[in-house]
Amino acid sequence: MSMIAGAPVISPPPASARRPSWSVMIPTYNCAGYLRRTLESVLRQDPGPELMQIEVVDDCSTRDDPEAVVNELGRGRVQFYRQPQNVGAITNFNTCIQRSTGQLVHILHGDDLVADGFYEQLGAPLLQNDDLGAACCRQTYITESGQPLLTTRPELPRPGVWAEALDVLAVSNRIQPPALVVKRAVYEQLGGFNPSLFHSADWEMLVRLAAHTGIFYHSEPLARYRVHTASDTSRLLQTGANMQDARRCIQIFSDYLPAHRAAGLARRAYGYLVLVGLRRAGQAAIKGRAGIAAIQLREAAICAGQALFPARASQP
Repeated sequence: MSMIAGAPVISPPPASARRPSWSVMIPTYNCAGYLRRTLESVLRQDPGPELMQIEVVDDCSTRDDPEAVVNELGRGRVQFYRQPQNVGAITNFNTCIQRSTGQLVHILHGDDLVADGFYEQLGAPLLQNDDLGAACCRQTYITESGQPLLTTRPELPRPGVWAEALDVLAVSNRIQPPALVVKRAVYEQLGGFNPSLFHSADWEMLVRLAAHTGIFYHSEPLARYRVHTASDTSRLLQTGANMQDARRCIQIFSDYLPAHRAAGLARRAYGYLVLVGLRRAGQAAIKGRAGIAAIQLREAAICAGQALFPARASQP
């Protein structure tokens, strides 16, 4: 494995740092109302400070006080770090990785959850196998109030090494952030999240991992991903920036796909974005939001051009 162009360098922890098995790093920004449930889902599985670092990394929240939640619920068990100024989600994720000291790093957004058994089931395969650099699982999408929306279908019938991970992940983003665990040594080799991607950095990271290391997949839904009506995705739909960033993501990860497969996988990825754009256009039209529907149709057409004529397609 080697460093990826554009990926921030992740330095090894200080030699004096304690090296537990786990670092559960919880980035947060103006979501203290959800943070309690997030911390509770982790602390229920806490094996103790010798085996697990738990830290909340706040991106200088302005509307709430996550430190108060940490102090009340963590009672000294959970560390807290506040950025001196707002740095944005992707840089905050990289701060989480850099501040981690454990062998395995789990970036758990401050409004997401993990089910009981998450750390045991995903940790054991990674700690026992040097050929695996990451592990992931199915996830359940939940509403703002915590009600289940849907659970993703399994990629494998039973837990095991995901041999087809690159073929799947280079075409569509199937794994949400709370469902992913990565060895810290792999971040040190491949770098952190690409800061040029404001919406698709998690997809690029998944493809980067699949292209460079083995991935273990657990077929049970052990992660909970919260969907917000006022999320970045909702805002980006209004300008088409969601699709533009995704096209940029494909261009970036195409550089480190196997040369004989890169063009085919990229075409399939653009084709998938066509379906995403059409679906979102239809949803917007049903809601009477004609402007968003038109923008998403435009972006879908650009993606179709890149899928059919990549050499002549316009750049985002």
